[in-house]
Formats: sequence, structure tokens, C-alpha cells
Amino acid sequence: MQEWKASGQSGQKRIDIESRFRPEIEGLRTVAALLVAIYHIWFNRVSGGVDVFFVISGFLITTSIISTINRTGEFKFLPYVTKLLKRLLPSVLFILGVVLVLSTFLLPASILGKTIREVVASMFFYQNWQLAVSSTDYLDATQMKSPVEHFWALSIQWQFYMIWFVLFSFILWMMNKYQIRSIKAVLNGLLGFLFVTSLAYSIYLTEVNQPWAYFITPTRVWEFALGSLLCVNLSAIRIPKWVATIIGWIGLIGLLTTGVLFNVSQMFPGYIALWPMTCALMIVLSGTQETRFGLKRFLGSKPMVKLGGIAFGIYLWHWVLLEFYRYNVQQTPGVLVGTLIIVASIGLSYLMTEWIEKPIRTSTVNRTAFKKLGALLTVNVLLIGSLLGFAYMEEQELKQAVSKNKYPGALAIEQALSVPKQDPFPSYANVFNDLPLVHTDGSNQGLQKTEAKVGEYGKTKDYKATIALVGSSHSEQWFGALHEAIKGTDIRLLNLTRSGTRFSTGYEPDSLKGIWNQNVLNYLKDADVDLIISHVTAADASKDSIHQQMVDQMQFVKDEYGIDGLALRDNPRYDFNVLEALETTSIADTTKQMNAQPNQTDEAYWKQFEKTNQSLHKLDLTRYFHVKGEYRPVIGNVVIYRDNSHMTNTYAESFAPMFKKKLNEVLAEKLATDE
Repeated sequence: MQEWKASGQSGQKRIDIESRFRPEIEGLRTVAALLVAIYHIWFNRVSGGVDVFFVISGFLITTSIISTINRTGEFKFLPYVTKLLKRLLPSVLFILGVVLVLSTFLLPASILGKTIREVVASMFFYQNWQLAVSSTDYLDATQMKSPVEHFWALSIQWQFYMIWFVLFSFILWMMNKYQIRSIKAVLNGLLGFLFVTSLAYSIYLTEVNQPWAYFITPTRVWEFALGSLLCVNLSAIRIPKWVATIIGWIGLIGLLTTGVLFNVSQMFPGYIALWPMTCALMIVLSGTQETRFGLKRFLGSKPMVKLGGIAFGIYLWHWVLLEFYRYNVQQTPGVLVGTLIIVASIGLSYLMTEWIEKPIRTSTVNRTAFKKLGALLTVNVLLIGSLLGFAYMEEQELKQAVSKNKYPGALAIEQALSVPKQDPFPSYANVFNDLPLVHTDGSNQGLQKTEAKVGEYGKTKDYKATIALVGSSHSEQWFGALHEAIKGTDIRLLNLTRSGTRFSTGYEPDSLKGIWNQNVLNYLKDADVDLIISHVTAADASKDSIHQQMVDQMQFVKDEYGIDGLALRDNPRYDFNVLEALETTSIADTTKQMNAQPNQTDEAYWKQFEKTNQSLHKLDLTRYFHVKGEYRPVIGNVVIYRDNSHMTNTYAESFAPMFKKKLNEVLAEKLATDE
């Protein structure tokens, strides 16, 4: 990396900023950390405290960079990154190691793979992008949260630090090359440009794709830029003491109520995020004046400053403790337990700071510091390898025990089999990854694209009939059954599915879902397709019009394009994660929970549909989800659900004989034709 050296004598002050220690900012860090913890623990909401951390980080790192340039006339990459790594990595690697150890005993097996992926992402500071991908994956979004999910904020912070190195290297180069006198104007111009463009993009993307916008770096840069702008201009701002007193307390009240007034997790980081940002600015501005009743007296007090020094650790520890508690107790912490989590977070953060972080951060011999960091990293890698190895061996043992007789799935009901009791398959550690092929090979269309993506399977040459699976994930989940059913036949199978999008007339034409539906219709109009297959009911729908719109779309294809339709009834759905309940309670308790609520609101509609619609073929497979009238999470020793409504691919494949029978009936004439 190029190093830029300022012209002039070392120590010459090139950029005028106020660089004194600001105790009230340490106190604000304390407020932000405790706010995040309190909202997570007792309200299961997001507080906006992380956004305050971003503003503070922008302020402090800019102060540090400019002070370095003013003091030395240089801004070198290796000293800059070394200092950051010595500050961040000790706590990060230590806590991730603790998480890996606890995962051996306390982590639900179903999220082991997810947790390991996120641990690796957190170690290398790309966790925010890992979560961005997961949040926009329709199926992955239903999985339990990992104990390291909160590391996304730290990843963005690191990426911001790298962006700021490039930015200030460029500024220093301009200072040297052009001998700019008004460097503050240049700083304000560049930082203002980043602030405006990032905020504008954040507002746009939050409207278009909020889950993606929430985690990615470009939509968050404006928050850091705002802190940097405050740093550059704070020394020029003068406010009366009475104004400082008022805006300080108004800012604190506004910050404390952010999570109450706004649904942060679903509205940020768009323009609503200006609320906590403005509150943070007011608090920092209020600290420029010494007042009798000002907020600075509280935030700058010794306890608040002391806690501010370990706020980073409090933020990291609270979520780890909270999630492991939830995994094993299955309830929101009460006042006592929640308070204990906060106290434990403070205690662990203090011990970690004193015994792990500080010795490495303050070490004057970088080689010694990085040897210690290397040891922590090595331990984490060994722990990851051990966890993956044990999970792999367990799954292989279970796979070797699997047979059609012991694990018949839905066939246990179809053939009234007496099935010997076995450990359920897939193992809980692998249920979530038990996906249909079309979801893993890229055939299924994602949430943000509208192209009618087509996957081709089965007999792709010299076929006698073509069937097309169309619709949402509740159509996609049947792919395994169809794929098995057509093996050894002259049938070609096409997949035209899109996550979260029914094959329906019920979408606005200019919406992403509406455009995809039209693109599918355009494809089918001229395609060599004999039969389309799609679910035409939603078991949790609140009104019959949702079902009817799916029927209407399939009927349109039949009437206008002459393509037959096989209408599937939806499988039962639940308002809780069945897999999570299975793993954290028992099969018996999960069965009780499944039968304690309505799970098929489409029953009356389906019965009427069967009577009145004589044009479409129909298939109702819901009887294979209960035994003697009792809905079960495991049938034929196979786990049925991977979340609250989607089947495992293993259970879906056990329906192959039922689909084969239906396809032979519907396509009899086509399949009987001689070549």
C-alpha cells in the first residue's frame, strides 16, 4: 500500500480540529451499549444504539487520523492497521473461541453450520455481507439466529476503517501535490459527498430491499461520515450554555425512545435512521459547554467513562449470553435473568479487557502481540475443525443406518407400514441444509430478480412429455418428489420457481413479483410444456381470494395456452419453528404444540374447489402429515419440517410414488405414444 508523506516539518499542524479527550463521548458509548442490550434482552427489538456507535466511530477514527497527520506529517498503512488489529482482534478472537466451545454443549445442532459460517465471517470481518445474503435468502431467513449475528456491526466498522484509510491517503496526496490551503473545505466536500450519496442510496435501497440494505456497507457509510463531519467542524461551532443543556437532554431522551418509536430492524438504515443520528449529534454538541445541569456531567462521570472503556466488550458479550440462554430455556429473560446477563456482560468485558485485550493492545513489540493473536486464531481454527468433524461423522453414521424400510417417510402412511423407531433423519444438524436440488444449483429465482429462470431435469432429449413446476417455495419444495418420480421415464421436468412468489394474479403488474409472473406466462405461451404443477392454496391464508388468485392464474394457462394444470393443495403451516421446537423440547411436546392451533385455513376452499372446478387436475397430499388425526413433526422416522412450513427434501422425496401415479394418470396419452 502506498504511503503518503506530507510536506513540511514533522509536527506541523495541517488540519485544525479539536482533539482533546471527550469523557462525555465515552459515556455516550456506555449508553449505546446498554441500550442495545436492554432492547435485545427485554423487548426483542433493535434500539438504534448500533447507529450511535457508527457515528462515534466516525468521530473518533477521524480525530485519530488527523491527529496522526498533524503530529507526524505522515499516514502509513502498516502502523494504522496494526493499531486497529491490536485493538479489535483480541476481544473478537477470544469471544469467538468461547462461542465455539459453548456450541459443543449448548448450541442447537440445526444452526451449527450457520454458526460456524458466521464465526469465520466474523473473524475476517465480512459478517455483514454474510448476513445480507442470508437475510435475502427466503428459506435461510427463517432459521434461528446465531450467537455471533451481532458481529455484523464490527465487520462494517472494519470495512469503514479501510475506506477511511484510502480517503485520507487521497486527501494527504492532494495536500502535498497542490499545497491546498483550505484543507477543511476539501474535507467537508469529500465527507459531505459521501454522506449525501450514501444516505440517498440507503433511502432508496431501504425501500426496495430493506433486509439487504440493513447489512451492507454502502448504506451505512453516511453514518460514519456524519461523525467525521462533526469531528472536522466541531471546533468552529459555538452554542450558548442554556442551549447545550437543553439539546443534551433532548438528545438523550430521543435516543432512549428510538426503539419504541420506530421498528428499527425493518425501517433502518433509511431516512428514519437520521433520528438517532441527530440525537447523537445533539449529545456531542452539548458537551462543548460546561454547564451546571448539562448532560455532560452525567455522561462524563467516572462510572460512565469507565463503562465506556469496556462498551465494546459489553456489546459483544450480551448477545452471546442472551442467545445461549434462549436456546436452552426457550423464553424471554425476566427482570432478574436479564439483569444478570447485563451484569455478567459488564464483568466479562472488564476481565477480557484487562487480561486479554490490554496486554496485546499496549504491547510495544508487535511480533509478540501478533504471536498471541496467532495462537488465539489457531485455537479457533482447531475448534471449528473439531465441530465440523464430529458433525460429519454423526451424519455419516446416520446415513449408513438409513434404509427405505426404516425411514419410509410418507410411505409409512401410504402403505400402513409398521416402522421400527430410529433416530430421526436428517439429523437436526443437517435438517436446514436438506434442500431441493433447484435451491442449491441456482435454478430457483431469488427475491430481487424477475427473469423467468428455467431449470431442466429428467430426460432432456427424446422425451415424450414435459412438466413444469411453477410458483413459490411451496411449489419448489415438491421438486424432490417429482424428480424421483420421473426417474426412468420419458418425462422432462422444468423448474420455474421464485422465492416468496406465488404463481398468482394477485400482484401489482409493476411489482417484482408481478413482473416475474408475467415473464413466466410469456415463457409458457410458446414453450413445449404439457402440464404445469403448482400449489393453489396457502394453508395460512386469511382470505379465500389468495387461493382463488392462484387458481385463476393456472386456469388462464389452461384456457389460453392449452397447457394442463395439476393443482396442489398446500401442506399444513405453523406460527412457530417446528425444527426449533423439536430440538429444544421433544417430539411429544412439539406434537402437542402442532395440534394446539389451526394449521389449514384452506380446507373449506379446497373442498369447494374440488367440487366446482372440473378443468384442472388436483392432488391433495395433506393426509400424509398426520397419523390418526394427529399432526406430527416426524413421520416414518423422517423429519418433516425444516422451519414452520417448508418440508425437508427427504420427506418430500418420499412422496415420489404418489406423484408417479398421478403423472401416469394425467399424462397417460402422451406417455403411451410410440416414438
